[in-house]
Amino acid sequence: MTSEMPSVLRIEARPVLLPFRRSVHTASFVIPEVPLVLIDVYTDAGVIGRAYVLAFAQWVFKPLIACIEAAAEMIEGQVLAPTSIGDLLRERMLLVGTTGITGIAVGGIDMALWDARARTHDLPLVALLGGKARQLPAYNSCGLWLKPVESLADEASVLIEEGGFNAVKIRLGRASARDDLAAVRVVRERIGAERELMADFNQSLRTGDAIERGRMLDSEGLTWIEDPVAHDNYEGHAKIRSVLNTPIQTGENFYEARKLQRAIDMGALDFVMPDAALIGGVTGWMQAAAIADAHDIPMSSHLYPEFSRHLLAVTPSAHWLEFVDWASPILQDPVQVIDGQVIAPNTPGAGLEWNEESVSRFLA
Repeated sequence: MTSEMPSVLRIEARPVLLPFRRSVHTASFVIPEVPLVLIDVYTDAGVIGRAYVLAFAQWVFKPLIACIEAAAEMIEGQVLAPTSIGDLLRERMLLVGTTGITGIAVGGIDMALWDARARTHDLPLVALLGGKARQLPAYNSCGLWLKPVESLADEASVLIEEGGFNAVKIRLGRASARDDLAAVRVVRERIGAERELMADFNQSLRTGDAIERGRMLDSEGLTWIEDPVAHDNYEGHAKIRSVLNTPIQTGENFYEARKLQRAIDMGALDFVMPDAALIGGVTGWMQAAAIADAHDIPMSSHLYPEFSRHLLAVTPSAHWLEFVDWASPILQDPVQVIDGQVIAPNTPGAGLEWNEESVSRFLA
């Protein structure tokens, strides 16, 4: 453990294209393979901080890596102080903003900086943030995409068994509202009334359609209805929420904590689930967690279970961890789910170590 913080020496970004065990097919988009960018922050003390971000599509690789490399030039030589570095990046990107590709770049760098800082102190990230590891309930989000209804029951059983899960998420938004209802009912019948079932429309509906379908689903015991309309349609979310009994979940596309405050002010949500990269990394997550706590809003995670197991442990209103295994092929120690629970490891940083042999195989 060092007494002084090292400085950022350089940042490297590498694209990898990984196979899905179950390809992603929603009402709004299809992702045939997992496009990730691996970020390594090197310090002058020899410590390396690691993170990865989802690029969403192969064509995003080039501009995203260019953004990361441009940001790296801005912060080389800076003391390893993630919050101050984030302020510097946002100041220099003021005219272009930090949403979209630039936002993903800034969030990913922030995550890697915090990982490096925790490693410098020889502490797990959760400990550096002032908390301690604890068991967190997780739901399996690795399946139940827009597939034929008759295939969903067996897949739900497999998803439950993979980690002793007590909750799974189904994607909705089929052409027929009745098909959506049938999909929910077949999964519910298979997993039983005692397990949690979340539903995600992936922003695929108009407000009126969302209200119609939400009313059909209101008696199905869903834990939440997620992103029924476009993520920035706060008015639509508020209208839907005002007439449904099922809680409304949103927030995975918030690029800063202030968006959460605006959504709360407009009555647009019951639950929030920031994405660790999009919200601004660890720094942005902590800001959002404070807002959610102040308004007593249950807060779940979106993707990035490796970081989320640390972040939710220091989130006062922590709700559910979304489990995906998308990065597992290139990790030495993928996240483990036992009896439906996830806990942060007692190792320095976030617990990310690349399997370089696999990384080399999947480089894009």
